[in-house]
This record gives sequence, structure tokens and C-alpha cells, in this order.
Amino acid sequence: MRPLVATVDLAALRHNYLYAKQCAPERKAFAVVKANAYGHGVREAVTTLRDIADGFAVACLEEAIEVRAVHGEARILLLEGCFAAEEYLAAAQLRLDVAVQGEAQVEALLSASLVRPLNVWLKLDSGMHRLGFVAAKLRECFGALKQAPQVAELNLMSHFACADEHEHPLTRQQLEYFLSVQDLPVGQRSLANSAAILTLPAAHMDWIRPGIMLYGASPFADRSAASLGLKPLMTLTGQLIAIRDVPPGECVGYGASWIAGRPSKIGTVSCGYADGYPRHAPSGTPVVIRGQRVPLAGRVSMDMLAVDLSDLPAAQIGDEVELWGAQLPVDELAQACGTIGYELLTKVTPRVPRHYR
Repeated sequence: MRPLVATVDLAALRHNYLYAKQCAPERKAFAVVKANAYGHGVREAVTTLRDIADGFAVACLEEAIEVRAVHGEARILLLEGCFAAEEYLAAAQLRLDVAVQGEAQVEALLSASLVRPLNVWLKLDSGMHRLGFVAAKLRECFGALKQAPQVAELNLMSHFACADEHEHPLTRQQLEYFLSVQDLPVGQRSLANSAAILTLPAAHMDWIRPGIMLYGASPFADRSAASLGLKPLMTLTGQLIAIRDVPPGECVGYGASWIAGRPSKIGTVSCGYADGYPRHAPSGTPVVIRGQRVPLAGRVSMDMLAVDLSDLPAAQIGDEVELWGAQLPVDELAQACGTIGYELLTKVTPRVPRHYR
């Protein structure tokens, strides 16, 4: 078996969910498990949280079906709503909560003949300008849906654009805009994502929606997950599968972009961009071997990458290589690669086996 594995600490998932709840006392929390629980395994995540989670949130009907198969009684929120009229029939059969974020969705819902009414979350476009209604149109739709037989609860939600940026003015504007429709007699309200859960108590409302914080990564560029009280879930580990001596002036990898400036010892690691490791990781990006950081040397290949072991002479073929995890936070790797932890976690491909503990 190829020596590469993503080890997932499910106890850390429970810790992070309960920590989110601790940050927002007396609120309920939808655990966001879209995108295969951010690459960690949706079935395992839901099973781990089923006795403590108030509900789960997903992006699409297919993901909702996966969650329902694991947890027959869970409250499940469909964050983007239904994409076709017939999906409302399936949503009713699955007993989902459904976001409604545009007039076409309102019309499709009102024309549907459902086996049971749905909990509906009207989405307010509070300033992100991605999905949702402006306040005036939301009020119109609220009136149309309030007495509709297709609707059980009629709730309100929105989403922050810049809560991960300290004191960004748009965050306060979005909160004030959300509060400008608080006179509507909605059942429940939801606004806070991970960043707002951690730093903006005024946005906690009735339901919070922890996402990236559940998986032990930070929503902030300037604050580590550990400093926030979060525990990392995934450790991605490969192995040294070859070691060779490279004399000064010789190159390593595709494009001959890395050239040895001294007598060098180069190790080959069993991980590449087909596994989800970022192809654009620059030379110098760290990995951890025998508790010591060593730098990437040259371009990341499809199935392998090279590291400079010159300052770790004790390294041997068969040594474990941590690509990210407890010793090297995924957010640190993401920053070195000019991306975010969300992308790295969700891009770990299916060929990488997940081991759960």
C-alpha cells in the first residue's frame, strides 16, 4: 500500500463543536459538514457529532441525503436551497430545512405540492452580494410565504463577507442591515460563521454555523487555531521513499527550477498534487521529518515531492513525513502557498485513505 494517509482525530471534532457552543452560550449550532465535512469524511463526522449536534448544514441535496442516511432524526439545513422544483418534494420527504435565496425559489416552493411543510430560511443579502434578497424584497417574500401551506417555520439567515478581517467596516454594516429587519416575526435567526462565533457575540442570534473551526483550522490569517482554543483534526503523513546525493550545480524536479548550491541530500516523499498537496507550493515550504522541519526542493509532482535533507543527515528511507498536522498547522502551509486551510483540507483526494481515531 502506498505510504500516504490522512489521520483524522474525531475527539478533536467533538471538542471543537462543543467549543463553538461554549463561545455562544444558549445558542444552537448547525455543524457545517458540506464538501464531505471539509474533506474529513461526512459519515464519520456526523456519526461523531450525532449525540451532541443540534443540526447539520450542507450545500446541496446530495449532501443532505448522505447526512440523512447516517442520522435519521437530525435537523439538516440546505444552505443554497433547491435548484429545481422537484427538489422541494425530496426536501420535504427528507424533512430538511431549506434556504430560500431568490424569487425563482419562492415561486417554485409556492407551486410545490409537498407531503409536509418545510422549515424555510429566507436569506438576506446583507452586503456580500452573492445570494439573498435585499431587505425590501425579503419583506415581500416574507408576506407571500407567511401563510403558505408549504411553510412550517419561517426563519431568517445571512452570511458575513469579512468577519475574518479584524474590525472590517463591512461586518458592522452587515450586522446592522440584518438587524434592520428584526421587526419581522420570524421564528429563528442565523448569521454567525466561524469567525463571527469567535469574535462577534452580537451576531450569534439563535443559531450559529461553525464550519472551518470544527476542523481545527483558523478562519483568521493572523491568529492560529491553537491560540483560538481549537484542536487540529487531520494529519497528512507520507514517507521518505528514496534518498540521493546531489552535487552542487545539479537540479531537482520538473523544470530544473531547484539547483543545489552545496553538496545536498535530497529525499523523495510519497505525496503529490494528485493527492491534494498544492502544486504551487514553493521551494522552501516546510514538511516535518523526525520532529525537524525540512524544506521542499523544486516543483511538486503528481505523485511525489522532493525535500532537502542536507541539514537532517539522520533521515532514512521509511521515515514518516508530516505534510501538515499537529507539528505543522495546515494554516501555516496554506499561508506559505498563498491560499487558505479550507482549500487544502477540501482538496485531499479520495485516493488518500482516511484513518479515524
